[in-house]
Amino acid sequence: MTTTANSATESTVSPAAADVSMHREPALNTVKSYVIASMAVGLVPVPVLDVAALIGIQMKMVHSLCNEYGVPFKEKVGRSIITSLIGGILPTVATVSLASVVKIIPGFGSLAGGASMSILGGALTYAVGRVFISHFEKNGTLDDLDPAQYREDLKSAVEEGKDVAAAAKAS
Repeated sequence: MTTTANSATESTVSPAAADVSMHREPALNTVKSYVIASMAVGLVPVPVLDVAALIGIQMKMVHSLCNEYGVPFKEKVGRSIITSLIGGILPTVATVSLASVVKIIPGFGSLAGGASMSILGGALTYAVGRVFISHFEKNGTLDDLDPAQYREDLKSAVEEGKDVAAAAKAS
């Protein structure tokens, strides 16, 4: 955007800020798509298989976000970061694992575990996506993402993600 010295109503936008905003909307739409996929996987009635599929979905999401921001994708590094991010919020991960294992109980267990895993899987995927978006918007790469720096952001994004997943489920 170009501005003139006489224009009091126009603001100057730095090229870096314009570049970030150009990627944000498509990146958020990408995350929302993977949230929905994660929620669907949560309904898989087979315990543990849903957790493995969830990590696969998150890997594909990170790959898509890397493409959006022009960041080179490295599968081993991406998987390590996702594992470290999620492992760093252990109580939430324990809840996801419990929701998956509850599916062993016929009938009610399958329903309750599927519903819980669906929302939690969507929330975790949303949170992981938001962390990567935040990092990439700071011109970060996979090589310099330190999961410990994003633990608090991840925790709050999981809570926000629960609302996003619940809204997606309702629509």
